[in-house]
Amino acid sequence: MNLAFTEAEQAFAGEIRTWLTNNLELPPAFSSLGEEVEWGRNWQAQLATDRWVGIHWPVEYGGRAATPVEVALFNLEYARARAPQPVNRVGINNVGPTLLAFGTDEQKKRWLPSILDATEIWCQLFSEPGAGSDLASLSTTATKVEGGWLLNGQKVWTSYAQWARWGIALARTNPEASRHAGISYLVVDMQAPGIEIRPLVQITGEAEFNEVFFSDVFVPDDNVIGGVNEGWSIASTTLSHERGTVFAFKEQVVHEVFLTEAYTLAQVEGLLDDVETSDALAQSFVEVRILRLHNWRALSRLARGEEPGSETSWIKLFWSEMSQALSARALNITGPAAPLWRGSENLPGDGKWQRQWLWSGAASIAGGTSEVQRNIIAERILGLPRG
Repeated sequence: MNLAFTEAEQAFAGEIRTWLTNNLELPPAFSSLGEEVEWGRNWQAQLATDRWVGIHWPVEYGGRAATPVEVALFNLEYARARAPQPVNRVGINNVGPTLLAFGTDEQKKRWLPSILDATEIWCQLFSEPGAGSDLASLSTTATKVEGGWLLNGQKVWTSYAQWARWGIALARTNPEASRHAGISYLVVDMQAPGIEIRPLVQITGEAEFNEVFFSDVFVPDDNVIGGVNEGWSIASTTLSHERGTVFAFKEQVVHEVFLTEAYTLAQVEGLLDDVETSDALAQSFVEVRILRLHNWRALSRLARGEEPGSETSWIKLFWSEMSQALSARALNITGPAAPLWRGSENLPGDGKWQRQWLWSGAASIAGGTSEVQRNIIAERILGLPRG
């Protein structure tokens, strides 16, 4: 691992800090998720104006051709400033790199610019009720017709589908082929006839996720990415970016901030001399540092020109469990106020840790379950036999 930044990289980090200092306005308290999405569109457009979105993309497509180290530095500085996540992160982190790797010139010109400024929001249509952890068993079909395909089936856990203009979908285009060989990667117009979107209310009371139903939805031939029946290998690239250092460096800093806040809370509550509390905080400190080392190792590989591979599953698994553990420890520190979503005169609180604890439960599911990550680690890294 290389743990040193060059002078140019340090100057790049300084440029990011300066821009955020001059331009960042922290979001207000939103009354609805729709209001938050609209605010996010405007914020992302502001970022895109100065090319601070998709900085790893080529310059000709609106990026900065940033190196992996520069991308990591951006994520670190962005998280330290507590800037809100870009609203079109599926488009930036998943769709963009996939189009750049497998899309035609026409597809890149059509879709990449509107991803950056959030003019068009994207969603990911991979998981199904019977094909979440085992994605290759998906049952959504795309049947060939003149000029394109008819899409039928159901997807679930689709973030921001109700605001998305486009979606990337996996569908079975050759039912006679083996599970992995008959899948295609399609771009779906989310405003096309035959699509029904049903929001799913989460335990936090929000409805970010959705069920999406397709009934004879027409997908033009031009919306197939990378060739018919080639979807599985293309989706693997998408998932590697989803689970890799794109999000991990941000989450590292986010949890460093969480840990600092949990320590401050324990100090205010007079709990730092409590052995269980101090041990729990020390354990979270160790875990956050371990995540940092995992990130540095992955970043060193990327800097050598190696693509993110199975090691991203290791990072995803560790982050999931670290996030849940830290959230539970912080909730314990809140003491009697822990069951309250909102505080009272005698038990002050803003529901921050309650919401974080509830949300952390999704960490071991979203982006690939922990069970799937363990299987990948066992088979592809440790070389253990299947089953």
